[in-house]
Amino acid sequence: MTQYFDALETRTADQRANDLAIALPAQIARAQNTAQSGALSGVDAAKITTVDDLADLPVLRKSALLDAQKHNAPLGGYADALAARHIFQSPGPIYEIGHTSHDWWRFGRAMNAAGLNANDIVQNTFSYHFTPAGMMFENGASAIGATIFPAGTGQTEQQARVATDIGVTAYAGTPDFLKMILEKGDALGLDLSKITKSLVSGGPLFPQLRQYYIDRGISCLQCYGTADLGHVAYETDAMDGMIVDEGVIVEIVTPGTGNPVAAGEIGEVVVTTLNPDYPLIRFATGDMSSTLSGVSACGRTNMRIAGWQGRADQATKVKGMFVRPEQVATLIERHPEIHKARIEVTHDGSTDNMTVRLETDHGDEKHFENAVRDVLKLRADIEIVAKDALPKDGLVIQDKRDLT
Repeated sequence: MTQYFDALETRTADQRANDLAIALPAQIARAQNTAQSGALSGVDAAKITTVDDLADLPVLRKSALLDAQKHNAPLGGYADALAARHIFQSPGPIYEIGHTSHDWWRFGRAMNAAGLNANDIVQNTFSYHFTPAGMMFENGASAIGATIFPAGTGQTEQQARVATDIGVTAYAGTPDFLKMILEKGDALGLDLSKITKSLVSGGPLFPQLRQYYIDRGISCLQCYGTADLGHVAYETDAMDGMIVDEGVIVEIVTPGTGNPVAAGEIGEVVVTTLNPDYPLIRFATGDMSSTLSGVSACGRTNMRIAGWQGRADQATKVKGMFVRPEQVATLIERHPEIHKARIEVTHDGSTDNMTVRLETDHGDEKHFENAVRDVLKLRADIEIVAKDALPKDGLVIQDKRDLT
């Protein structure tokens, strides 16, 4: 029988919508008291009650956080540093807050879904240095009552010996590091057979690696989160995609825009967090994914995504100049007769070539020549295609050059 973390996981669609209609306006109002106030100026928070309503609000990109923190240290006005328990630094550098209150980052939900509980000793190999990952998973393990060994990164021999000495039963860390610990234990003749559960994140979990763990009697599920947002989505033993966390709202949008894609299409993951301490509205993660239809076989009813499907930053250098997804978005905004656009970059042996393929009912390529040159700052061939003719793979810029 499935052991749910809480009743939120099995809400009906109507219950979830009703709860969101209360929580979302309150979170918008909180964000309007932070550095997001400018972007949300004129927005009536009381009228933002559904996911569809969010589509009218601007997307917040990490570059905006970085820029704000340079001028208003340490958190750029997006959160209260003095109210935080911790301040972390991630590569950028960019600073994030943390708290030690119950399941503040919400990773307890993912740990519960992975089968971890109060009977486990969890070896947490995420870093406790500078970045928040170690504390994120420690906070989650505390929420399910597990005992934690704060191992941090590196030192595979010491990791293997400690796991044997204290009887570690579960692992938290990057997907590949557990394999390194197990192999070191094998080389040392150590018994690590008590490790039967693992929750991984921070890197790709390849099928062959998951099978390696299964063959050793270790279940291996993955979760997805960021330093800014905390936990975003997680796998369950149903193995049918990743279920969105109950403390966030996920949208999938066309890269470079805030426009939601059609159901099932690949796009950029944009997240609104309901955490009152750090209200980020429509935060663009830069990761690509797509939604899955229906609900999970495990009984949890929230939206599901397919997992990581690439990066949204498709910026490509052509003839010495960068072409970016935001420029494609600008082209469509200026010309509503364009339904969808895609840039393809090729090389003919001597020079780069760029083709702009447009889904539009306007059949004259010349009609768009000046607009394309004005937005992209480069000359390009233009190809008109029928509506729905372009691939639904999330790419707005495809580099088809052989760069090897």
